[in-house]
Amino acid sequence: MIDGLDAESQTEQRLFSRLNIAFARFLSQHTSFDSIQKQAFEAIVMAVSYEQNQGHSCIQIDDEARTLLFASGLVETDLKSQANPLPLVIEQNRLYLHRYWNYENRLAMQIKAMAQVAHPVEQLDAMLDRYFAASEETDDQREAAKMAVRQSFSIITGGPGTGKTFTVVKILALLQELAEQPLHIALAAPTGKAAMRLQESIGFSKAKLPCSDTIKSRIPETVTTLHRLLGAMPPSPYFRHHADKPLVYDLVVVDEASMVDLALMSKLLDALKPGACLILLGDKDQLASVESGAVLADLAAAETLQNNVYTLKKSHRFGGAIKELAEAVNLQQDELAWQILSGGGDGTVQFLDTDLIGYVAAQQAEYLQLIKAGAEFERIYQAFSRFQVLCSNRQGKNSVADINYRVEQKLAEQQRIDLSGLWYPGRPVIVTQNNPALNLYNGDIGICMVDNVGAGLEHDQPGQPQGTAPTGKLMVFFQRPDGSVKKYLPARVPHCETVFAMTIHKSQGSEFEEVLIVLPEAINPVLTKELLYTAITRAKESIKLVAREAVFIATVKQKIERVTGLVDKFKI
Repeated sequence: MIDGLDAESQTEQRLFSRLNIAFARFLSQHTSFDSIQKQAFEAIVMAVSYEQNQGHSCIQIDDEARTLLFASGLVETDLKSQANPLPLVIEQNRLYLHRYWNYENRLAMQIKAMAQVAHPVEQLDAMLDRYFAASEETDDQREAAKMAVRQSFSIITGGPGTGKTFTVVKILALLQELAEQPLHIALAAPTGKAAMRLQESIGFSKAKLPCSDTIKSRIPETVTTLHRLLGAMPPSPYFRHHADKPLVYDLVVVDEASMVDLALMSKLLDALKPGACLILLGDKDQLASVESGAVLADLAAAETLQNNVYTLKKSHRFGGAIKELAEAVNLQQDELAWQILSGGGDGTVQFLDTDLIGYVAAQQAEYLQLIKAGAEFERIYQAFSRFQVLCSNRQGKNSVADINYRVEQKLAEQQRIDLSGLWYPGRPVIVTQNNPALNLYNGDIGICMVDNVGAGLEHDQPGQPQGTAPTGKLMVFFQRPDGSVKKYLPARVPHCETVFAMTIHKSQGSEFEEVLIVLPEAINPVLTKELLYTAITRAKESIKLVAREAVFIATVKQKIERVTGLVDKFKI
């Protein structure tokens, strides 16, 4: 809570950016305040700007701060007017930057309207019987499908292995059967990695559908990123598709929706054509988006949307100690979670009892050997993707930067890689900035290799046609969401980092056979139960952990509390 004239004293624990400071000073220049009032006003504006960068869409203020802000003349009083909007908005006890109030308000209005549209379906139970064999194993999936088929807007949430994708494929088949004309459907995810996973799941599940080949053919298998779907136009924040130029699709399905921030979700709703349907899939208990908002969790908690939300609870592939640990962490049962780690259990969850860097370096042996043997990229990428180190922090001891540096040094010492240059055969990288022109997006993972894997790959070298002979140059290879492989000259790859270790945030939308979770030696604000839960649920087979007990316990006890007004906008 920001308290009026005492706001300056509350800024001491915040590290404001130059942009936060410059923005606040720019606005204060447009007020008639005296120096003391300006100081207090700037502190409040710096706070809302800073907190928006930390993931909050607004901040809470008291009556004294409200009075000061309204006296500035920079708070919007006519929220229905779109002409020359003022930079700040106060709604109840919440202060917004106008843009983020607009995103939140418009998103709520659009979803409310969609949620009111129902689609009565005759003899639906008979169709559901065909798609969902009567059993406790599929009861909740059947109910989720029954909800989604009848709604224009629906959310299907659940933990890993609960069958979200399996269920949505059946929903798509049901909707195509019910449609008078074939529906035009788009499948999307926030990242290329998440899109690739959804595409694999769709193709696998589609083959098992109890419907005609005609219906199966109407279910798309190609999955795109949301930025590509909407038509990103970097470096601007705008998209080719919007309210005046909507998408052509009758139905859009978005997987890993917990990763979608407030601005992007609002722009997606803007771009839907009138009458289109939307299905959001995701785990509401995972980390919220990196940018502002906690959209999926907020929508799932909204009072008036409860008929549009279904939570799948039974995991079909996720069991044993991994499931027990994930549930204990999610419920903030810190002592039980530590006992699960300490007890040994079924051996799938345990502490790392050997040298951290030596263990990580040893896990790279298979993919590096495949590179030396001239194996196909698909095999190399699969071997590399089997294991991943997940860290909470980017800097400091046991951080992403620290582990990546030390693992590279260890591998060079073992003569498995050559560190004579920045780029070397075997260097794994993660893209950290979207580049739609190159079809590379934040979170995409590639591997640098000598171009000797043969013809047939799609090249990104000007003037070099597809299918030409190997060049012998170092290239960076990426597997695209459709399964194809594309290679780039290292100099053309956008901002990227070595990725023997990655942040837990970057791992969202990914799965690995084994994950090694590394927490820092001291508690910090990044460490939350949502972060740890997300890391645990990236593992398919086993988890190893490096953490002090005090840090682990504190992490489980700490919960993300994002300040937003989205839930309140759905209150009856």
